[in-house]
Amino acid sequence: MSVNGFGRLFRFATWGESHGPAIGAVVDGCPPGLALAEGDIQHWLDLRRPGTSASVSPRAEPDRVRILSGVYRGLTTGTPISLMIDNVDARPQDYPDDAPPRAGHADAAYQAKYGLRDPRGGGRASARETAARVAAGAVARLVIPEVSIAARVVEVGGSADGWPELIEAARAAGSSLGAIVECVARGVPAGWGAPVYAKLDAELAGAIMSVNAVKGVEIGAGFGAARLRGEDNADPALAGGITGGIATGEEIALRAAFKPTASVAMLGVSGRHDPCVGLRGAPVIEAMVALVLADHKLLHRAQCGGESR
Repeated sequence: MSVNGFGRLFRFATWGESHGPAIGAVVDGCPPGLALAEGDIQHWLDLRRPGTSASVSPRAEPDRVRILSGVYRGLTTGTPISLMIDNVDARPQDYPDDAPPRAGHADAAYQAKYGLRDPRGGGRASARETAARVAAGAVARLVIPEVSIAARVVEVGGSADGWPELIEAARAAGSSLGAIVECVARGVPAGWGAPVYAKLDAELAGAIMSVNAVKGVEIGAGFGAARLRGEDNADPALAGGITGGIATGEEIALRAAFKPTASVAMLGVSGRHDPCVGLRGAPVIEAMVALVLADHKLLHRAQCGGESR
């Protein structure tokens, strides 16, 4: 079994490959009666799409989304919402079928699991898949209008400033850089989340770790808490807005560490790639946070019969 979906009550699954005809998502569990148009989704996709500057992949994808189901006369119907994004600048011919596994990629892992792999830009393992997550996340935002979510890149290549020059130098050298993305969610009511097996922080961490190239997640003080004394770590501000797996009502703060892009010319990998994939990671992190929070809002309502107490 290969798990391609996420969530309990508010669920989504993505589909498609990097150089196939299209990618997309199916969102299930969205409440009915919410106003939804393609423009509501497009705004977020435009923040993630490639080809917008020399610092990101030159792949020219407009990432225009189409709503195929689940919406009638501008309102969600409560049935599955199918979202589709055409791949208009795919170049499958750039990837021969007999190409050896690429260092740092999922090529060998997919071969070991399935007995075959899609060599076209990594297929399902490509960061192209994250566009579908952003589309699904746009729907999730409709479920949690009381929450604002904002992410930003706070570090590139170990530096907090001078990014354009660092990225251009890496690109020119055929290399790549990692990045750290910080995300803050404000307006999350106290009570969302669950103890033990559905902790809000655990599910946020799992969602973010599922994003391509993410290799670490911190919530609140994160690893820094391991270096503090108990009396110092007791400050609620260091908890990141979650205690005992349940939201406290304070802002939820987390950080995600993106590894350097694996596709680099210095390793003999050709194609069009981001010199720092983390630059386009902020909208993806926002989307995953929105998806988790929408799910937990509905879970909280199901158990407690309404909004937070």
